Amino acid sequence: MSFHSTAAQLVTLAAEGQEHGGNHESLNPYLTGGGALVILLLMLWITTRFNRDR
Repeated sequence: MSFHSTAAQLVTLAAEGQEHGGNHESLNPYLTGGGALVILLLMLWITTRFNRDR
């Protein structure tokens, strides 16, 4: 595959993705962000529990 044909395929793929808007119907951004926040806070709590020498 040449660089030109690969670039043309990627442009076609990107153009098809604009029709859907990029968001899946089942993904709630608030739930996703809240879940990520909870996981990060849990990881912070675990890290501070193991680092008691300071």
